[in-house]
Amino acid sequence: MRSKVNTLVLTGLLSLSATAVAADGRLVVYTSQAPEIAQQTIDAFKAANPGIEVSWTRNGTTQLMNVLRTEMMSGDVKADVLLVADAINLGALKKEGQLMAYAGAPVSHISPDFYDKDKTWFGTKIIATVIGYNTQKAKPVNSWMALTDADKRGQVAVPSPLYSGAALYHLHTAINTPSIGWAFYQKLAANGITPEGGNGPALKAVASGIAKYGVITDADLIRAKKQGSPVDLVYPQEGASFVTEPVAILKGAHNVPAAKAFVDFMLSEKGQQLVAEQGNRPIDKRVAAPEGFAPVDTIKLLTLDTDKAVADDKQVREKFSDIFGG
Repeated sequence: MRSKVNTLVLTGLLSLSATAVAADGRLVVYTSQAPEIAQQTIDAFKAANPGIEVSWTRNGTTQLMNVLRTEMMSGDVKADVLLVADAINLGALKKEGQLMAYAGAPVSHISPDFYDKDKTWFGTKIIATVIGYNTQKAKPVNSWMALTDADKRGQVAVPSPLYSGAALYHLHTAINTPSIGWAFYQKLAANGITPEGGNGPALKAVASGIAKYGVITDADLIRAKKQGSPVDLVYPQEGASFVTEPVAILKGAHNVPAAKAFVDFMLSEKGQQLVAEQGNRPIDKRVAAPEGFAPVDTIKLLTLDTDKAVADDKQVREKFSDIFGG
């Protein structure tokens, strides 16, 4: 009898020990944040959670999704948490049952517009896609369609939605906005524009003067402007698409307590202050946006039906590739 009790006690202690280790232990994060921003995010999280060892991988959202799907096919998913640009890719993973719902996520200071109603993903910031321009070589324009004018031929840097999550979200938003539509992309193609890479290369092209204009996120442009680059931005009259750089826990996460701690940190006031310090617009109403951002109520943000975008994504990507000869 005593042996049985000892066995039960030992089993219980081992179980508690395993839980304690899991609450610390190792966390694997896949992110599309720029390398220096990702390092800041991980460092701040580790400072708040010193018992958690973090490994992270950075790439464009689409490339990360390709890696993740390859891992899923082989049955060897390494990531616990995703922190990527857009909700379309996460919506697809949710539809496939690949995301874990986190009912206890701290969302009291966040609008329901910015997280999944089933709490499988949570926005962490508001990043609008706008028109950037080189202040030394170009005059500002306030319309997306103005970028397709004949005098802009070969002069517009456009990230590819086949690489960038923000660009993918912009594509879906634009084609579902009557004043923009597929015509925007068809006219860009006719004007000698080839979308490629992400927001970083597009920003460099505009800042260097290789391109006069760019379809770039507001945060990237504002940071570059503050650092002395000859760039500025315009929120177009048709409206701006926006991503929320959502965070999500994968259903097969190896370390769920650490994954939840990461979500908690990203949505906490401290995490949102970090978002502002990094030069982005926080999603938490309590934390002010950095200097240089237009007040959110003064700009037109274009909404997107994420479920429709998930359903249409394959054919949208194919049509985009057809237009640009991909």
